[in-house]
Amino acid sequence: LFFFKYFDFAADTVVRLCALAQIEVQRPAFDVVLPVGISFYTFQALGYTVDVYRGEIYAEKNFLKYALFVSFFPQLVAGPIERSKNLLIQINEKHRFEFARVRDGLLLMLYGYFQKVVLAEYLAIAVDNVYNTCAERTGYQLLIATVLFAFQIYCDFGSYSNIAIGAAKVMGFTLMENFNTPYFSMSVAEFWRRWHITLGTWMKDYIFYPVSMAGWMGTLKKKLKRVASRKTATRVAMAIADLIVFALVGVWHGLGTNYLAWGLYNGIILAISAILVDEYAVWKNKMHIDSQARYWKVISLIRTLFIVTIGWIFDCTYTAGAAGKLFIHLFEFGKTDLSVISLTTTDIAVLFVGCFVLLLVDVLHEKNLEVRQIIGTKNYWVQVVFWTIVVAALFVVFWYSVYRMANAANNPFMYANF
Repeated sequence: LFFFKYFDFAADTVVRLCALAQIEVQRPAFDVVLPVGISFYTFQALGYTVDVYRGEIYAEKNFLKYALFVSFFPQLVAGPIERSKNLLIQINEKHRFEFARVRDGLLLMLYGYFQKVVLAEYLAIAVDNVYNTCAERTGYQLLIATVLFAFQIYCDFGSYSNIAIGAAKVMGFTLMENFNTPYFSMSVAEFWRRWHITLGTWMKDYIFYPVSMAGWMGTLKKKLKRVASRKTATRVAMAIADLIVFALVGVWHGLGTNYLAWGLYNGIILAISAILVDEYAVWKNKMHIDSQARYWKVISLIRTLFIVTIGWIFDCTYTAGAAGKLFIHLFEFGKTDLSVISLTTTDIAVLFVGCFVLLLVDVLHEKNLEVRQIIGTKNYWVQVVFWTIVVAALFVVFWYSVYRMANAANNPFMYANF
């Protein structure tokens, strides 16, 4: 992982440091293509190694089964980051054909392709057209593009997770949940528990807990207890661990300063939230705010979406400085010209219908309901008519979308770049 992803950065750093000391160093030249999804299967192999070391699982003696675990193709490119305790055990089981399982897997894949082709790709046209010429755009246009990017990355990553889990289900494998309608979260902490779930749990098990229980962290807690309460000392220590984890998550995405800034941005927000949790509760009590009231849930959801969307600005740029300039530019309002999004009236209509379907499915999912289960309770002819309409509509939408995308830029899954 270091050689393929970080060697160039490390070599350039060494050359610069030597130059400061007036030492001339010839930088080794490598022209190596970054393997697709290298971070995902490296983390998967690391997790297996640590689990064996901890004695949580037995080492797999069959090399082919281990190789299949590391390179299982549905989730090879962009996750989920599987655990040996889940996937490796299933590899050793017998798998038989089950119609219901295959049907559910294919439907999940179909919905994933719908998210990617009909939603993410259309949104990419508008977002790329604005962000590729940031300097020429007004604050209104950049604001619209930023909001659209938030939904683009949501649909893009959600689509890959659904396709991967669905493809594995067709073959009889159950992958870990990786994406759970995160835009319905009431806090930033909850958002990161529902977005890229497998990366979050991997970081928690192999980074957060070891850092929290490290000797130096224990020493820090003792020193903090001398000047603050035990609870405060523990929360500060946990906040530091959160900050370290998110800095590493940022570096995991890439070595650009924008990714590190993105990690620190989220880490600082979580750290402050952890430290001030009691003060926040006291403030709500004084204001007589009911956390379960619908109005407060709406406010919390909007607040979380705003914080997360601002964070996505770092993903739209190549450096932290560029992200800062873009953020300032958002407030330089000028003439509102929506023609910059480069979508036809038909495109917008398809996108509008697609977003309505996405919202409907996500709302039902949030209520622990599935469209297939609801329709399955109806009589036979209702089911036939419903699925006929759905298949016909999807055929038309997919046909138009593929035709439209044939003349547009190719946008692979975003997380495949990591």
